[in-house]
Amino acid sequence: MENANKNAASLLSHSVAGPYMSLIYKNVTTPVYTTLKGKATQISTSPFLDDSSGSDEEDGSRASSRSQSESETRSRSGPNSPRAMKRGVSDSSEGDYAIPPDAYSIDTECSQPEQKLLKTCSTSSDNGKSELLEKSGYLLKMSGRLKTWRRRWFVLKGGELLYYRSPSDVIRKPQGHIELSASCSILRGDNKQTVQLTTEKHTYYLTADSPNILEEWIKVFQNVLRVQAANPLCLQPEGKPTVKGLLTKVKHGYSKRVWCTLVGKCLYYFRSQEDKFPLGQIKLWEAKVEEVDRSCDSDEDYETSGRCLLSTHYTIIVHPKDQGPTYLLIGSKHEKEAWLYHLTVAAGSNNVNVGSEFEQLVCKLLNIEGEPSSQIWRHPMLCHSKEGILCPLTSLPSEALQTEAIKLFKTCQLFINAVVDSPAIDYHISLAQSALQVCLTHPELQSEICCQLIKQTRRRQQQNQAGPLQGWQLLALCVGLFLPHHPFLWLLQVHLQRSADSRTEFGKYAIYCQRCVERTLQNGDREARPSRMEILSTLLRNPYHHSRPFSIPVHFMNGIYQVVGFDASTTVEEFLNTLNQDTGMRKPAQSGFALFTDDPSGRDLEHCLQGNIKICDIISKWEQASKELQPGKCEGSRTVRLTYKNRLYFSMQARGETDREKLLLLYQTNEQIINGLFPLNKDLALEMAALLAQVDIGDFERPFSTPAGHVTNQCKANQTLKQVVEKFYPKRYREGCSEEQLRQLYQRLSTRWMALRGHSTTDCIRIYLTVARKWPFFGAKLFLAKPITPSSLGNNFIWLAVHENGLSILEYTSMRLVTGYVYKSVMTFGGYQEDFMVVISTQAKDRPTEKLLFAMAKPKILEITLLIASYINNFYQQKAAFHHLSAPALLSAKVQEPQAKAMGSQPLLSNNRPTKGPTLL
Repeated sequence: MENANKNAASLLSHSVAGPYMSLIYKNVTTPVYTTLKGKATQISTSPFLDDSSGSDEEDGSRASSRSQSESETRSRSGPNSPRAMKRGVSDSSEGDYAIPPDAYSIDTECSQPEQKLLKTCSTSSDNGKSELLEKSGYLLKMSGRLKTWRRRWFVLKGGELLYYRSPSDVIRKPQGHIELSASCSILRGDNKQTVQLTTEKHTYYLTADSPNILEEWIKVFQNVLRVQAANPLCLQPEGKPTVKGLLTKVKHGYSKRVWCTLVGKCLYYFRSQEDKFPLGQIKLWEAKVEEVDRSCDSDEDYETSGRCLLSTHYTIIVHPKDQGPTYLLIGSKHEKEAWLYHLTVAAGSNNVNVGSEFEQLVCKLLNIEGEPSSQIWRHPMLCHSKEGILCPLTSLPSEALQTEAIKLFKTCQLFINAVVDSPAIDYHISLAQSALQVCLTHPELQSEICCQLIKQTRRRQQQNQAGPLQGWQLLALCVGLFLPHHPFLWLLQVHLQRSADSRTEFGKYAIYCQRCVERTLQNGDREARPSRMEILSTLLRNPYHHSRPFSIPVHFMNGIYQVVGFDASTTVEEFLNTLNQDTGMRKPAQSGFALFTDDPSGRDLEHCLQGNIKICDIISKWEQASKELQPGKCEGSRTVRLTYKNRLYFSMQARGETDREKLLLLYQTNEQIINGLFPLNKDLALEMAALLAQVDIGDFERPFSTPAGHVTNQCKANQTLKQVVEKFYPKRYREGCSEEQLRQLYQRLSTRWMALRGHSTTDCIRIYLTVARKWPFFGAKLFLAKPITPSSLGNNFIWLAVHENGLSILEYTSMRLVTGYVYKSVMTFGGYQEDFMVVISTQAKDRPTEKLLFAMAKPKILEITLLIASYINNFYQQKAAFHHLSAPALLSAKVQEPQAKAMGSQPLLSNNRPTKGPTLL
């Protein structure tokens, strides 16, 4: 037992491989989930702290023990207090916001003081629209200590959010209060009904009864936090910004220094670069965008609050349709030129007098729709150049980026002009990776490098003659990662269309680039630079000849592998679809299989891959992490190892298992057996090893009794038996055995193996899985943990078993059930400081909830959290699909049910797990 505890302690001491995890997963920390209406919803991306979800009910009562008059006095003191404004219930015809549905009470108890409290209060902003500043209604709030959901009546007034047990309690002291200030942040959960409200001291989790009600609350929260904003607060923009920077915005005689980002056809401005929600937005489509000549203009329009802005600023006016103008004051000429060009393009204007010379030529081509016979195509600026460039091809907002763009062109020239030599190909790999990494780090340069490569892959002498082949190769790598903005994307597509020709090597690369553009448009940009494998495949063979130009082996638990092809934009989901078709397996949603990678540090850790990650990004990030963790060790030879194995086991899906799935499940069970994660005695372990030997090797060959070869054949048989014991017999049963004990073990194994002579592989697999499935926790994932005192589970090591029906706690040595919790009773789970937390609903009156804490290895906390969430959500999806059955389908199911009972079969959704342990064959 002491040795077992030492081994367990060593397992708990493993730390997560930080660099790799932070590369594959963004902000990797253990998340926290809660169950809402049967679905696991992530409410926090990081572990809970002691005060991470605010005060508990008792603490809240103490915190709000101040008199209500003090609270009202404080709310009146603010210059923007709603009490100082003209109050009135908003009507659906005025402003953007109607009275929320929950503002009208249908409760008969509500002829109470809360009816005297206005449900909504509005203030007029400078754009003439009404913004709600007060609201009341029911929300679910997560308590501070037990992390359980409690229904409370919330009242938002005077910039303060108060909560009570019921509407009738508003005349009493509140249970607690949340003070809203400019430093508060609002973050949505992943289920459209939960919001995370973060103040200076606490983080609160609130859940509404429906997404619509949550939207109303969020709008009011945002109005309170930005009551002086010129525009209603909008959500954080989604998409890649074309240009961004710190500008001075002037409108209606008021100036403000804001952080601006141009995304698509909309200009967003924020209080600071760190803000997640913009102060407002300006829609640019068909807006008038031009530069203001300050030399002949007075400063009268730009003076605000007694402060005169320097006349050295460059000024751009943005005048949208049916709105007043907005002035953007910019400090440097190159920054002004970049903003002027990109704002003009976003407004839909084809003004040929803005931007660089290259951009003006592109605009002229766009105006004539890329006429092939135009002489503009032969302009030196658009064609290959042996000399370097003196200035960037595109407008960039800073001198540093302009310098970087010139260096980027030199790197491209080196890549193109140096001969590709197989022994020294690492030189080209380094050039391509460094250039494209710069573009990923600085997205403003992505359009620049695309334009440079378009220029370097065009010849001026002959209209249709392509540029150097290596320029096309670098362009192929580039468009597999990202695409330029409009109008350069249009230019790229026209260039590829003009160059595509399946009869030449250049034309084949152009056709491949067209495929890459389509796939990148479909699946989005990449996150990591190309890997060594991707660059080698592109340089050493023309990817045109392969629909999936890259390939990688996927390993299975039985020691074989399957080579799977993919392209630069293939996601894990698409990759698995190809793998399942090639191997004759079902979709992961039915089979429960998932794709895993090893850890680049070499430690015994694995990482489950999500469906939206791109395979090329995984390979590249693994490669980068490997170089950081093990610099100089077999550089260029190590690559990621992909494994496909079962992650979620569903007993109801066992009937549809394919032969390949059964075989892999058998070897995965054997992995648990030899590592001590499956309870069985020595006799049963020997039976199982014999079955696996019959599957893996076939009939046992007896040693011949001829005098000449008897010794050789006996040695060969013993060697085979030794390999079978090492591969299929539990480690704990063979450790410390003497030579005589091992000889007897080999003898018993050979006897059982010979008894299986003539049995087919299918029969042996069926027998093996039939025996293994008699353990109630077959298919469960076991995690070593130690309860944190005080706990009713003691302080000895235990196993946490995660399976389709819930979470079970098993004894460490015997693996017998201690207690179990169905998923319906699991309320909250995930990280809590450095430990794993589970909050259970006990349904007991004296103690309705129980919080359990377990010490575990850090990577295992993340794994068990995601695994529990996957099981809960899978059950939720199955339940939703069941409820969507049509009435005739349900009727036919009821008609067939008596027939099924008569035949002795079990209902489809029943739990058929036996309670008895495995028995001997």
